[in-house]
Amino acid sequence: MHCPFCSATDTKVVDSRLAAEGAQIRRRRQCPECLERFTTFEMTELVMPRIIKSSGKVEPFDVAKLKRSVLLCLQKRPVDLDQQDALISRVEQALRRLGEREIASKLVGEIVMAELKTLDDVAYVRFASVYRDFQDIEAFRAELDQFDGTPKAQAK
Repeated sequence: MHCPFCSATDTKVVDSRLAAEGAQIRRRRQCPECLERFTTFEMTELVMPRIIKSSGKVEPFDVAKLKRSVLLCLQKRPVDLDQQDALISRVEQALRRLGEREIASKLVGEIVMAELKTLDDVAYVRFASVYRDFQDIEAFRAELDQFDGTPKAQAK
């Protein structure tokens, strides 16, 4: 690993830890030449399935797009960054486990909704309202009627 400060060609690993529920390794490194420290993240590179949109268009899986939509519905909710990252990781793992080269965007949405429902009810309803294209208050009521009233565990 090249040093980002002095471009030395070799750096020393000072500490390694698991991150993102074991999906990444966080490495603390130090440059023997300039003595600066920096952090790198290592993860396996797996090919994600392509997404078939409702229009029939096929596009590559975009984790940034997934994060944006999830973070949007989690705004101002008591869910910390680690929980958000873990949710994204679980969705990616679920998509990989399907073993398909192409997956319908509808299935991706259902997986995200299932994860959100276990994490935060408000975020789930926010996501569902956009994903299922709620047109009126009755659509919200129908979705809310599916809840059993058990509060979710609060975020740390």
